[in-house]
Amino acid sequence: MKLLENKIALITGASRGIGKRTAQLFAEHGATVIFTDLKETESSSALLAELQALQPKSTFIASNAANYEDTLKVAEQVQKEFGRIDALVNNAGITRDTLLLRMSPQDWDLVLEVNLRSVFNYCKAFAPMMLKQRSGSIINTSSVVGVNGNAGQCNYSASKAGIIGFSKSLAKELGSRGIRCNAVAPGFIETVMTQQMPEEARAKWLNDIPLHRGGTELDVARTSLFLASDLSEYITGQVICVDGGISL
Repeated sequence: MKLLENKIALITGASRGIGKRTAQLFAEHGATVIFTDLKETESSSALLAELQALQPKSTFIASNAANYEDTLKVAEQVQKEFGRIDALVNNAGITRDTLLLRMSPQDWDLVLEVNLRSVFNYCKAFAPMMLKQRSGSIINTSSVVGVNGNAGQCNYSASKAGIIGFSKSLAKELGSRGIRCNAVAPGFIETVMTQQMPEEARAKWLNDIPLHRGGTELDVARTSLFLASDLSEYITGQVICVDGGISL
């Protein structure tokens, strides 16, 4: 069963990681996928070829999600080429981790601009399209550190907590027009970096998770797939933690 048959989906920051896996899964389920990143790379070109093999009209757009003028151009292109947008996944994000006493104002501003401003940009640019069609699902990528905080990540935690408040507010603003807005909050996701952790530190990390394993990119992508599909048509304003229970 293809959950996104004939749907148009846009995913920001999708050339790698969770965004890439989400784009692949959406295409596998029938969606035409538009994905963005700062510039065209070998990774984005390879992903585009993979997506187009599944859905020929899938498209890559080089764009800075933190720049509102860039975002408006993306919205104009989507409107011109597709005429609608069914699912918007705001996935673009960065980290600049350090303790507050060592954190520069520049690193604070940059993380808030990329992680939180980009969500504002895309929601504002694409909301008129969704309002006109009286439908749409917005999925904003937060984090469990936006729920619980984390030492050394004041800027990142603030940006991800901001996404949660933004998503709940937007759900209230747009719900009467059939538009849903939810946040996905990943926990500790298995990456190359976590695989290289010292065994003792990794064992402690896994022991703190009730399910005793790290999450995968597919775990997060499947949650976004559910929220983008009609299976979740009565769910809005929620924060779904994909964290194995670590935030309990």
